[in-house]
Amino acid sequence: MIRLRFVLAVVLVLASTASFAQAYPGKSIRLIVPWPPTGTVDILGRTLGQKLSESMGQPVLVDNRAGANGMIGSEAAAKSPPDGYTLVVDNITGHAINATLQAKMPFNTLRDFAHLSLLASVPDGVVSLPSLPAKNIRELIALAKAQPGKLTYASFGIGSSAHLAGELFKIMAGIDMLHIPYKGGQPAIADLLAGQVSIYIPVLPSVVQLVKADRLRLLAVTGAQRSSAMPDVPTVAESGLPGFEASNWFGLMAPAGTPPEIVTRLNAEAAKALQAPDVREKLAALGFEIHSSTPQEFTTLLKSETEKWARVIKASGARAE
Repeated sequence: MIRLRFVLAVVLVLASTASFAQAYPGKSIRLIVPWPPTGTVDILGRTLGQKLSESMGQPVLVDNRAGANGMIGSEAAAKSPPDGYTLVVDNITGHAINATLQAKMPFNTLRDFAHLSLLASVPDGVVSLPSLPAKNIRELIALAKAQPGKLTYASFGIGSSAHLAGELFKIMAGIDMLHIPYKGGQPAIADLLAGQVSIYIPVLPSVVQLVKADRLRLLAVTGAQRSSAMPDVPTVAESGLPGFEASNWFGLMAPAGTPPEIVTRLNAEAAKALQAPDVREKLAALGFEIHSSTPQEFTTLLKSETEKWARVIKASGARAE
């Protein structure tokens, strides 16, 4: 009788889980974006959310929870019920860089999240005014070596992908430039256009139109491959620093403990959304490179990126404000 009761209990649990998975989603889904509206993460999150809503038959409501270098929103996601109704779209800063940069983290990315899928990446760019006497990366390195400590590079914040890309560039090139952090991309762009800083390392979509209008010069992109949005612009690696690579990637996650059936469903839905022609066209025009993955592949990326940027942070001495 004890064995029979145990078997019946297992059957009931499995049946309940299967029923839940088949019924999912039965209500609206909250998609947390841990950064302000209109930013790169927000654009990707809203584009994905709209497609998920269309295919899953329930509203996907974007919830911007900005602050603390992305930690506030991701902490809220990590502490939500693991039922598939709270998701988070975040980037390299929130889930690879912060782990070493921040003295104290309110969550552990590898332990506290179900890693649903890598979504996309965008390279940073190295941009300057057209008047800077360096028209490519080799000339920029030569200029920096001729004037040690005099050139400045702007980023959109301490601990951002741009900041760490700049530190990696300094280490690999053997140069000294002063980092000038800004609280967002627009103030950094404004000061670059005003000639207050030498170069700026932005997320590429934020400067594509200024480059096309010849108001800024794009010296190189920081990804492993050239950007589909600016295919004539070389990578930093092509321009004299072999092996250099720094991309700002984005992924979809849920709280740890989300049922495997829901993880599988969301992974498939995200991949389908990213393959939609209108989504691909929109994201490509902004400089995004689409990268669907399995949950396991995304977990592997998170581990390797955390280790890579930990080395850069420790070597550079970078630290959070």
